[in-house]
Amino acid sequence: MAPPLIRDPGNHYTRINPETVVMALQATTARTETPSPGLAAAMRVNSILQTTLDIHTVIRLFANELSDLVNYGGLQYRNPAYSLEINHGKNARHSCSYRLVVHEEALGELTLSRRRKFTDAEMHLCEDFLCGLVYPLRNALLYLSAVQAAHRDPLTGVGNRAAFDLAIGREVEMARRHGTPLSLLILDIDRFKAINDTHGHLAGDDVIKAFTAVVDGVIRKTDILFRYGGEEFAVLLSNTARHGAELLAERIRRRIERSPFESSQDRVPVTASIGVANLEPTDSTTSLFEKTDQALYRAKHEGRNCVRVAPLSC
Repeated sequence: MAPPLIRDPGNHYTRINPETVVMALQATTARTETPSPGLAAAMRVNSILQTTLDIHTVIRLFANELSDLVNYGGLQYRNPAYSLEINHGKNARHSCSYRLVVHEEALGELTLSRRRKFTDAEMHLCEDFLCGLVYPLRNALLYLSAVQAAHRDPLTGVGNRAAFDLAIGREVEMARRHGTPLSLLILDIDRFKAINDTHGHLAGDDVIKAFTAVVDGVIRKTDILFRYGGEEFAVLLSNTARHGAELLAERIRRRIERSPFESSQDRVPVTASIGVANLEPTDSTTSLFEKTDQALYRAKHEGRNCVRVAPLSC
């Protein structure tokens, strides 16, 4: 039987070959002799990991099972394509890393670390054990991709209304738990119907995409932008109080007003109205959204191209 993994001793990266992984797992059931401890454990963990499609659970279960075989201090899984970084334990000085690839599909990178070096025997054991991870991991990533696609606006690439509904519930819960401020912005492109009527719907799509890019260039990395629907957008501002949210909203408004929006060599004048509100002790996710929406209505009713902040509750 061919070795299930091919190790590059120069950098300790391992590329998993799908054919040999299948051979390794199937051969252990076909031959009469006792499989190696690593492959036997791989078969066991493969069955365990196939009970879930949640990527965080897959990595957690794998980390727990591996700890029974190899003593390590920290385990890190990274997959930049999915913006994933999952950590268990604490990173240490010495590490061994595995680049996971199946059918030319990159599944990310897994790194183990501890205070002392890993022995060759331990690395071989890890490599055998990884045979049980790759296919459940690929299934979890496929599921994650489907979920992300269902929560992504196809025109702009930012989160859609479904993603917003999930995120605002999560952010309100986190703000309550940690006692941190939370604010919400709702932005509406002024007179967007007139833009479509004057310049055409393709130009309207161009404006939507350019508008998204402008707003995304102003907000912080910790802020989350959504296309709530049509020409309406929402921005969740974690750890941001009322005054800071108002300042950011005004900065966004000015940037939009001053930015060149063009389509088919035509310049399209674009402004936005913005409503702002912050989470108060009596607020629910619904009431936070409603008072932000009411502030947006005031901004549009009072002349557009302005920022209005929801009043504080008495």
